[in-house]
Amino acid sequence: MDLTTGHKLLRTAVIIAMPFFLGLGMMLLVIEWNWPSYPAWEYGRIPPDNYGLTPEQRLDLAQQTLAYLRQPGRADDVIYLLEELRLPDGQPLYNEREIGHMLDVKNVADNIRAVWLVAGIIVVVGSLVLVVKPETATYGWRTIMWGGVFTVVVLLAIALFILLAWDVFFVQFHELLFPAGTWTFAYTDGLIRLFPEQFWFDVGVVMSGGALLLGVVTAVWGYVMERRVS
Repeated sequence: MDLTTGHKLLRTAVIIAMPFFLGLGMMLLVIEWNWPSYPAWEYGRIPPDNYGLTPEQRLDLAQQTLAYLRQPGRADDVIYLLEELRLPDGQPLYNEREIGHMLDVKNVADNIRAVWLVAGIIVVVGSLVLVVKPETATYGWRTIMWGGVFTVVVLLAIALFILLAWDVFFVQFHELLFPAGTWTFAYTDGLIRLFPEQFWFDVGVVMSGGALLLGVVTAVWGYVMERRVS
């Protein structure tokens, strides 16, 4: 059976949406990963805070920061969760510039959730439309396979970029998502004490590597199922 124009468009949409669905899904997983939290794992690998926070204090503050990102509602409505955080000496954990940046971060995280949801609907609904009908099932599973292959290609490129040119990737990522001059901080600032550069390098590796693995699994699954229904 030849695919109709509608089927071809749906197939293209699923393939293009797949890297967003799997890649952004890994980003959200790191944010939602709560027991044990991602910082609990990461802090066992990276050096301790240089300015007096105990490992327990550092972990608690990091977990409360991530909890802010998980809160429903607008960033302006829940930023008080960060404004209330205090260092052991009673001083605010985050200064005004850091609070402004974290408003931007939550807005970006919320937008990522929206894009992931749209991509997920396209992938799941589009794939089901193609695979449930016997006459298009082969093409449907082939679509899933190529969506996985496309994800592998995209995420492999990102992973190599992170590993070979981390500094460039880090700067370009922030310049793409945040206003210039709003995302650089001193080593003594709370955000850097809780989330140093090594933390973000490891996050990048986990996210890209995890999505790459999901892409491989998806491609293999689509290939095996296509062979079964052919």
